Amino acid sequence: MASHLIDARGTVEPNVDPKGLETRLRDGVFLWLDVDSPGEADFKLLQEAFGLHPLALEDSRKFGQRPKIEDYDDFTLLVVFGAVHDTDRRTGIAPIEVHCFYSPHWLITVHKGECPVFEQLRNQTHRHLQRYEEGLGILYLVVDELVDSFLPQLSDLDDDIDELEDTILTDPQPAALQQAITMKQQLVQLRKIVHPQRDMFAALLAGRYELPGMTDEHERYFRDVYDHLIRVAEQLDDYRDLASGVTDLYQSTVGNKMNLTMKQLGWVATFFLPLSFLTGFFGQNFSLLVGKYIVPGWTFWVLGIGLDLVAFAIVLAWYVNRERGNLLMRVPELPALHRR
Repeated sequence: MASHLIDARGTVEPNVDPKGLETRLRDGVFLWLDVDSPGEADFKLLQEAFGLHPLALEDSRKFGQRPKIEDYDDFTLLVVFGAVHDTDRRTGIAPIEVHCFYSPHWLITVHKGECPVFEQLRNQTHRHLQRYEEGLGILYLVVDELVDSFLPQLSDLDDDIDELEDTILTDPQPAALQQAITMKQQLVQLRKIVHPQRDMFAALLAGRYELPGMTDEHERYFRDVYDHLIRVAEQLDDYRDLASGVTDLYQSTVGNKMNLTMKQLGWVATFFLPLSFLTGFFGQNFSLLVGKYIVPGWTFWVLGIGLDLVAFAIVLAWYVNRERGNLLMRVPELPALHRR
């Protein structure tokens, strides 16, 4: 079994021995068993050694559950989510699903893949096991670590959003828009996880669910988890709005650049409009134009070239005066100084 076992005696075992597991259960030593990617043989051992209900094990075989609490005869199943860094995704956030089987005598956590948030906790849990007589204290530590794992990931996401905004303002590319859309979709998926998890702990504190051995002191700790979930949910909503704002910023920036380009092309067309008129007019094959007037050589330089340059200069002067007038209109007037 690819797992770790920590008991109240301070023992930490990276590989679980089934015989040692049965000995601890027989002696009544509280233990935390962390199972990584269990197989059918592992599920059989969990069912035989701990007496887990087949329906509860069926949920662990098929990950993809929603946050929930289910009460069984001698244990409680909690499906809790955390967050880990994922370099394969543009947002860098990947949810991790952990199934917690809790009993006053043991705690089992099942997940697929390595759970980095448990690494440091495993090195310190044996001291916490000695401090907490009941297992609810250890369950709180596990759940609290999972919930708090969202915070540093969201902090990095905030920096990514700021960097993406600067990139779009500098050089908006389709890749930036794709990254913003992917980020928004990932935030929506995280929101579908965090909000039900927040409601789950709210129902636990309201008394809709009961954990064996829950006291007022333990309730204070789980209320702290609920407060952290509220904070995470609010940050997710804020960052989702920011991601939507990034897509709007991209559309606005691209639209402004397109308008500037169309403006420049419009002025080019305006400059060439009188030139096109003159060349088209004198290009008519009428004897009045060709045979009577356009005979000497100077007519080409005066009428053919000179009129084009004059028309271009007139349009340019009109454009410069117009832009200068718009600039003066945009400059705010300074307040007048009143003399005493």
